[in-house]
Amino acid sequence: MARGKIQIKRIENSTNRQVTYSKRRNGLFKKANELAVLCDAKVSIIMFSTTGKLHEYMSPSITTKQMLDQYQKTVGVDIWSTHYERMQEQLRKLKDVNRNLRTEIRQRMGDCLNDLSFEELRGLEHEMTDSITVIRERKNKVITNQIETYKKKLRNVEEIHRNLLHEFDAREEDPQYGLVDNGGDYESVIGFQDGGARNIFALRMNPNHLHHAPADLTTYPLLD
Repeated sequence: MARGKIQIKRIENSTNRQVTYSKRRNGLFKKANELAVLCDAKVSIIMFSTTGKLHEYMSPSITTKQMLDQYQKTVGVDIWSTHYERMQEQLRKLKDVNRNLRTEIRQRMGDCLNDLSFEELRGLEHEMTDSITVIRERKNKVITNQIETYKKKLRNVEEIHRNLLHEFDAREEDPQYGLVDNGGDYESVIGFQDGGARNIFALRMNPNHLHHAPADLTTYPLLD
């Protein structure tokens, strides 16, 4: 039984459309390869799917550039010149943008103002005023953050100070209650620098050692 003729129209279902595209593309490339081998023809096929993906077939005996050069020579057009002109036009636009940006920068620094009209100067003034407002807001935020950081550090120093005062008060109340340097610097402890108070701890000393300990002794035996 012969197959019915398929009506050539756009396939609405996207999945079916993609499957059909893939199958027919492979069949087309197969036929192109057969044509190139059997007839020693130079065959080139370039196609894009609905998703923008490129698929191409090129005869093994020729490159894309060679194919395009031969096409230009045969048809009488210059693809490369057109492409070069487009690139040159794009370059000119980029140079104009760069020149305008440099001029705007110089104007914001107080230069190149002679050619500006009153309205342009007024607009520039408003832009500068808005920029100063944003800069000041940012500066105030930075200062506020620094103040908060200093407050936290100050609270830590005050806590260290209170703890150290407590240790000294305990020593005055009990002569056997001493302060021992645990590897820190006494001057830095007294000045509360870098949290130096953590290098000191208090302990009770044996009364027998209070009057006989050497002057440079830094540790004492603890009471049981």
